[in-house]
Amino acid sequence: MNGLKLLVTGGAGFIGSNFIHYMRREHPDYEIINVDLLTYAGNLDNLEGIEGTPGYRFVRADIADRAAMEPIFREGVDVVVNFAAESHVDRSIAQPDVFVRTNVLGTQTLLELARQYKVQKYVQISTDEVYGTLGPEGLFTEETPLKPNSPYSASKAGADLLVRAYHETYGLPVNITRCSNNYGPYQFPEKLIPLMIRQALNDQPLPVYGDGLNIRDWLYVEDHCSAIDLVIHKGRIGEIYNIGGRNERTNLQVVRTILQVLGKPESLITFVEDRPGHDRRYAIDAEKIRRELGWRPKHDYESGIRATIQWYLEHQDWLKRIETGAYRRHDKG
Repeated sequence: MNGLKLLVTGGAGFIGSNFIHYMRREHPDYEIINVDLLTYAGNLDNLEGIEGTPGYRFVRADIADRAAMEPIFREGVDVVVNFAAESHVDRSIAQPDVFVRTNVLGTQTLLELARQYKVQKYVQISTDEVYGTLGPEGLFTEETPLKPNSPYSASKAGADLLVRAYHETYGLPVNITRCSNNYGPYQFPEKLIPLMIRQALNDQPLPVYGDGLNIRDWLYVEDHCSAIDLVIHKGRIGEIYNIGGRNERTNLQVVRTILQVLGKPESLITFVEDRPGHDRRYAIDAEKIRRELGWRPKHDYESGIRATIQWYLEHQDWLKRIETGAYRRHDKG
């Protein structure tokens, strides 16, 4: 696959923008079209240094809008990587219809266009949350039944099933990746790690759901990007690949690490009422992608979390632009 033309949807978001940075470094000859609707979590500041460079183009569009998406496919696309999604569980509880439209109908629109215009591969970026919750033992494998517990995870599971159906029914060349919780640069500060960093920097209370003992498997975002790169180039058609860091931590452990690194007191921790349907534990078995594609994460949790905290310390202007709303410069044009 030399000189590929990639359609990256949701490329102004957290993982999508990191993926574009990664691919520009690793495959500078690839052409990238970045489609993003620029909802509240889409931030063109995330693509500083890439905007305006040869081989990169940004298109503001809704993936569920076929009329807006079809011209992009018509001009030729080799690989679709679909990051575009509403992803915040709390917001899905308040507005489930928005999640169904983007995550399910948007995916179906992309699949239909990918089929019609015969793309070489369609990669669906999913989540371990489609599997539901784990007890104190065991890991999610690619064979784990889907048991989503929130409107967000249900919409992602529905999208995954559509991807599978387009492969089985139409022969569309697809892969699905399901990752554990990502962290790293450019993450919108409604998610746990950047939210806690921001609150701690401002000496404000750090809200922790329930008893804080919910467990997540943390994956540094660049390691996720390297796994997707491998799936694009080497993934077996029709296969699902779990991507996880084997870095299980309770939310409380994560928050305490942030406070320790920043030199802030644990008295800032404030326990708040748990959210509905809050899954207790996620943990990924990533043996398949390790065995088949040779993927290995480069970052352990200790180095990754310190690098992440350092990035936010060095980019407090980025945080401030989000706090003030200045990052939404696209709304003025």
